[in-house]
Amino acid sequence: MKRKFILWRQQFYSNKALPAVFFLTLCPIYGKTYYGIVNDNKVDNFYTKESFSTVRRFSFPILKEISGVVVDETGKPVSNAKIVVKGTNIKTITNEKGAFTIDADVLDTLIVTASGYSDKEILVKANTTAFQIELSSVSSKNIGDKTNDIDEVVVVGFGKQKKENITGSISTVSEKAIEGRPINNAIQALQGTASGLNFNLGNGGGQLDNALSFTIRGSGIIGDKMSSSPLVLIDGVEGDLKSLNPRDIASISVLKDASSASIYGSRAPFGVVLVTTKTGRPGKPTITYDLMTRFSSPLLQPSMMDSESFAYYFNDAAKNAGQNPVFTPEVIQKIKDYKAGKNYGTEWNPEGQYWRTYDQGFANVNWFKEFYKRWVPSTENNLSIRGGAEKINYYFSANWLGTDGLMRYNPDRMDRYTLNGKINAQLLPFLRLNYSTRFTRTDYKSPAYMSGLFYHNVARRWPTNPVKDPFGNYMSGNEIQELQNSNRKNQEDILTQQVAFIFNPVKNWETRAEFNYITTNTFTNSSYLPIYRYDGNGTAIPAGYDAGVGDGLNKPGSSLVKENALRRNFFNTNIYSTYETQLNNHYFKAMLGMQSELNKVQEFRASRDMLYSPNVIAIDATYGNTPGVGGSRGHWSTFGAFGRLNYNYKQRYLVEVNGRYDGTSRFLRDQRWNFYPSFSVGWNMAKEDFWGKMGRFAQAVNDLKFRFSYGSLGNQNTDKIGWYPFFQTMPVGANDGYWLINGQRTNTAYAPGMVSRSLTWERVTTWNYGLDFTAFNNRLNFKFDYFKRKTFDMVAPAPALPATLGTTVPDMNNADMESKGFELEVGWKGKIGQDFNYSINGMLSDNRQKVTRYNNETGNLDYYYAGRYFGEIWGYTTRGIAKTDEEMKEWLKNHNQDRLGSNWGAGDIMYEDTNGDGKIDNGKNTLSDPGDRRIIGNSTPRYNFGLNINMDYKGFDLNIFFQGVGKRDINIGAEPYFIGANVGLWQSTAFTEHMNYFRPANTDSPFGPNVDSYYPRPIFDYGTKNFEPQTRWIQNAAYIRLKNIQLGYSLPAEMLKSLGINHLRIYLSAENVFTITKMSKIFDPETINGAWGKGKVYPLSRVISTGITLIF
Repeated sequence: MKRKFILWRQQFYSNKALPAVFFLTLCPIYGKTYYGIVNDNKVDNFYTKESFSTVRRFSFPILKEISGVVVDETGKPVSNAKIVVKGTNIKTITNEKGAFTIDADVLDTLIVTASGYSDKEILVKANTTAFQIELSSVSSKNIGDKTNDIDEVVVVGFGKQKKENITGSISTVSEKAIEGRPINNAIQALQGTASGLNFNLGNGGGQLDNALSFTIRGSGIIGDKMSSSPLVLIDGVEGDLKSLNPRDIASISVLKDASSASIYGSRAPFGVVLVTTKTGRPGKPTITYDLMTRFSSPLLQPSMMDSESFAYYFNDAAKNAGQNPVFTPEVIQKIKDYKAGKNYGTEWNPEGQYWRTYDQGFANVNWFKEFYKRWVPSTENNLSIRGGAEKINYYFSANWLGTDGLMRYNPDRMDRYTLNGKINAQLLPFLRLNYSTRFTRTDYKSPAYMSGLFYHNVARRWPTNPVKDPFGNYMSGNEIQELQNSNRKNQEDILTQQVAFIFNPVKNWETRAEFNYITTNTFTNSSYLPIYRYDGNGTAIPAGYDAGVGDGLNKPGSSLVKENALRRNFFNTNIYSTYETQLNNHYFKAMLGMQSELNKVQEFRASRDMLYSPNVIAIDATYGNTPGVGGSRGHWSTFGAFGRLNYNYKQRYLVEVNGRYDGTSRFLRDQRWNFYPSFSVGWNMAKEDFWGKMGRFAQAVNDLKFRFSYGSLGNQNTDKIGWYPFFQTMPVGANDGYWLINGQRTNTAYAPGMVSRSLTWERVTTWNYGLDFTAFNNRLNFKFDYFKRKTFDMVAPAPALPATLGTTVPDMNNADMESKGFELEVGWKGKIGQDFNYSINGMLSDNRQKVTRYNNETGNLDYYYAGRYFGEIWGYTTRGIAKTDEEMKEWLKNHNQDRLGSNWGAGDIMYEDTNGDGKIDNGKNTLSDPGDRRIIGNSTPRYNFGLNINMDYKGFDLNIFFQGVGKRDINIGAEPYFIGANVGLWQSTAFTEHMNYFRPANTDSPFGPNVDSYYPRPIFDYGTKNFEPQTRWIQNAAYIRLKNIQLGYSLPAEMLKSLGINHLRIYLSAENVFTITKMSKIFDPETINGAWGKGKVYPLSRVISTGITLIF
């Protein structure tokens, strides 16, 4: 039998018999191999038969049989474990001592599976004759894995690769990063665990139905015309991480550079997330049950002033504006009496016929604590079973997550039910069938009024307003009725069906035909029931909703029902064939394939006002005269042919070439097709012959690989400008005209907007430079990537045309952008004694985006311009706050601030004259003339990091996970949440932090003077003279957060054996434990956004949970 020969670097041994050296280092070639022995402890390179006569000779038989033993984490044998030579029918099982023997070639992969343990893949190297393989139980927290990380297999596009052969930029997340965390969806598991990802909670904050959005290596677009979200594939088909049961995840791969992602073509110009779910395996059935109970509380709520401080604060703001006091001394006395328990908090005004509130009220309510509960419970149950026989295996799971929200009135709640099933069967010796199905139902209910308007109003609620009147009715205007009498119920069903046929006609040749289908059905019912105000006798009087709700609900007695139904069908076919071979020292792997996608969406909307009864919530139970009906229907499709070639020489020199010819229906016929190539190369210096001669440190290095990749992809994700942006559409409306004809509003039709006949792909090109380093038997891992990505022909606004055109100008491919950044991952794992294992893993990444071409000839600073970095903040430089009127008067002599406001005095901002013209202004608001403004910060999150520390000792395990952002600036100026009583009376807020406001030395305020304040004097003025964008209000939004800490204990196996339990672990976990930040205490650094202003969102939750995992 002919055998491959692999030339390994020289190795030195001491105090070892020569035959032992043979077993460790020599490999067979053509029956017998000849070696030169330099001395008794060094094995030299091989010699040919012809040249071998000059040296001492030894012979060694062909290596054919591999032996080994399989053990668990404690070193005990694992019987009935199955060992299979991958890609062949060669297999065996372990005996009662865990021992096995099997025939295998060099570079074969052994797949080891056992009931109750995680699968493991082992590479047969040239010097291998015996193994000790340690398996981890499926819920084990053991860190001291004896198998080399370098032998791990990583999921890549349409296949898998050994970790040591990867030349692209890929990060992986294991199931251990997810295990035991009280997370609602799988996206949360990625934050801080995979480098290069940027996360954003958006305007939804901590709402139960909201999920983190994320990009890979930052945004690749400008504006909102296109999408730069990564492609998410679950078991090879597009999916939603939010709907996936996190307990079903086996691993996650993040493909970041063009070489790694290019195989997916124009659907993945900004990276791919590959999620692999758990599957069956041969062996006895293993049943796993997880129960988790959670308790959630608001992570951060701004501290509101009490009503007495509120009254004095607002009176100061009115005084500074030259207005009368908001609260009279009589009302302030009633506030004091209320706090002393002497009155109710309101009284009936017989003249005005209303309950006294606002400036006449005297209650003391903290509205954040009133609207949100202190804590809420939730429960998660997960049950799975996996097992199988020689030719068939299965995995089934069921999960229910029931989560209560924080809302006190008409509480919000989410229930998610998932069912997952997989069956893998060997139909014929050369044919396998994989079938999987996954069903997810998500039910979410909340007040329909719980929107951006509500979050905007929470902080504007005056503490002097009582919750109820003396009759026990909720007071009008405090929005409790609006919450209780409005409902939104959303139900989403997602069914995924996947069938794959795998053909293996000969060894190392595999052809897969995959057929995937996803159907999504979403139904939403929103209702608004009538609300009321109550008179002095407790009699209900119809009232209306806030005008900001719309739909005419501000009319007294209004009610409304809205329904929305959406159906999506997605069809996907993947057919690809892979062949790999080893020719002496040369390894080749080639793949060719095709992919097609068809996406169809249909939506129907209907609404009608005036319900007959609040007990029957349906459109056909309404009688209003303003029904609304609408809908949409659309589809798109893609087709791609792709190929990939991998080559390596002795795992020393590595090459990968990809190409994809892509077509899309989203552009005009002559713009639909394009070819996108990519390649990557690698050099593993540690595999070189000379490396072993470089001393002890070199011999301690397991892997030293340099990587480079280049690739180009297209972006056809035009969702935000319409699926077919080259079609003209004519806006029409029913009964929405501005004129009445015969008493009826007219129907309307508007001139259609222009379309671009040349709109086409955005082109995304990426360069990536990488270094992989492992040492000390793979205990130390280091990975570094530097990348540069350029997006050409981005979709952006076209040059403006005269208004006489009569319609809008279409978007065009007329902008370019450049991104640069780096990613660093470092890990160390070790063992102290026999029982204490630990690991430390950290990641750090950074990226910046700069516009290199944009249609802005004047350099207007309100738009992008060539050279502008994403997130730039332009503003003034602050000198400080004037402590006296005289100081301000003297300042204004050389710093005219009239362009920013008037009536300057003590307690106001003094702005620097940076351009020296004696006046403070923004010039022409252009790059060439920005006035006194400069770049004073950048809001792009920089230096995203994560740190994970794991320890286990005699059954106890501890995991500590930190996550954060190293640098970020936020301009909070002009936000009512932040500036307090410095806008109009009804938009102002009053938090305890605002108490640090300017009060002159001669003040009559009961709070006393404060001339060294942070905030300027409060003043009811809709101008923003003191809160123009400026250095004083730039907040440092960097933070570090203890994201999760988890303590667990696994009971000894001996104790459980008599109970028929393989594994039992109990644990305690805490999420969002504490945060270190210099940011204002009004804001959480992760929930800065808000549809109605910064910070005006549903709060994040701190979650304490306890759980138990049982394996039978």
